[in-house]
Amino acid sequence: MLDFEKNIGDLSENDIQVIAASCDPLEKAQETIDSYKLTFTVGYGLDAAETSALTGAFYDDKEGYLHATGFIVAPDGMIANAVYSTGMLGRLVAADTLSLIKYLREKKQ
Repeated sequence: MLDFEKNIGDLSENDIQVIAASCDPLEKAQETIDSYKLTFTVGYGLDAAETSALTGAFYDDKEGYLHATGFIVAPDGMIANAVYSTGMLGRLVAADTLSLIKYLREKKQ
């Protein structure tokens, strides 16, 4: 999330909205928002099992948390790209997100 916040200017200039969501309760999510000084919307309180069933995100049923999952959603609401992580690696990063969206926009024209 910090990478996206550090690049929020470039993303915003390209009409790209960033939204995050977490299984954390409000208080824990607010700590993350405050710690990283996040300016984009952060949802909270997701049910890990339900979210996994809906999105295909991996989750640790023992610990009850979702592994990082990222979606690039097209203007029509369709998923243009998805990245599913099963551990510490494999996350969307701002530069790749911006690059892919620019490519998809050019390809569409």
